[in-house]
Amino acid sequence: MNYIWLPSLLVVVVTALTVAVVVLTHYEGLVWLSGRLAKPSVTGRRKVLYGVYIMLCLHVLEIWMFGLAMWLLLAVAGTGYILGLDNASFLDAVYLSAATFTTVGFGDISPGGAIRFLAGTEALTGFGLITWSASFTYIEMEQYWRRR
Repeated sequence: MNYIWLPSLLVVVVTALTVAVVVLTHYEGLVWLSGRLAKPSVTGRRKVLYGVYIMLCLHVLEIWMFGLAMWLLLAVAGTGYILGLDNASFLDAVYLSAATFTTVGFGDISPGGAIRFLAGTEALTGFGLITWSASFTYIEMEQYWRRR
């Protein structure tokens, strides 16, 4: 394999920036959600339901962020391609991002070339953020979802 270093370096830089933005988004989203759940306007078990919906929205936003990064990188020669597609659309990149973020794995399409670094890092990041959300949900359930 003959790699071109500049596009590969671009993939690494875009990956690092995307991870930083996604993790910061998740952190700030959970801080905001924690503050909202502490308010008395949402009561009892509805706090948990509200929290789960907001966290799902956060994850979808994060998947779209990675999808955007992947789609933008695909437009640069030498950064990679999506196996199984001739011309990847933005929604194809988001679909691949969702499969990667949730660690479902690759099926009908998969990344090829230097962009595999973004996909591998996204899988690790997604796994970490999903478990972070699960821990957050457990803590909130302990506090707000007690049987009376």
